[in-house]
Amino acid sequence: MTTGGWTREALAARIDHTLLRPEATPADIDRVCEEALRYGCAAVCVHPIYVARAAARLRGSPVKVATVVGFPLGATLTAVKVAEAELALALGAQEIDMVLAVGLLKDGALEAVRADLQAVVAVCHAAGARCKVILETALLRPEEKVLAARLAVEAGADFVKTATGFGPGGATVEDVRLLRQAVGPAVGVKASGGIRTAEQAIALVEAGADRLGTSATVAILEALPPAVG
Repeated sequence: MTTGGWTREALAARIDHTLLRPEATPADIDRVCEEALRYGCAAVCVHPIYVARAAARLRGSPVKVATVVGFPLGATLTAVKVAEAELALALGAQEIDMVLAVGLLKDGALEAVRADLQAVVAVCHAAGARCKVILETALLRPEEKVLAARLAVEAGADFVKTATGFGPGGATVEDVRLLRQAVGPAVGVKASGGIRTAEQAIALVEAGADRLGTSATVAILEALPPAVG
């Protein structure tokens, strides 16, 4: 395998070690937190009911706690998304991955989409947290992907993210390149959905992804050499 000079530590620093399966147990969350600490991941991403547990396990470490809002469909009322974000932040979340209202975007209700995003972004920033907007790119035409990304930027989002992992498709190099071009250098791009191998992960980062969301973190990182020295 060609690693392109990437080491285990360098790639780990870009990974949100993710566990969003519906059957995830508290013991599973503990394991994910321990793995994130061991490898030096950027964050763990867990369901809201496990935010407090993850925050307690990771307290005092550089690993952030991320959770999801309006997940996985994005069709939750804005007030519910706001309340969900507020509760998660109060429990220790430091990053919120919210799902864009895909149906409204496709209908051209751009002001409604922008207002929905702005409301959650405002709550996150008031708490000193980051907000990532999940676009579910597999459901969008190329021009809709660009439009969604630009709406997220206008709303003040810190990242745009490709997918929930529950939709019809995940991260692609082409989508990451498109989103990177759409948002410019000041906003992050998170590739998520279907990332299973080190080759995939490296290709997505080299296409412009600042973060990767994956549940295959350990397998990906174990395929890379550790840093020397």
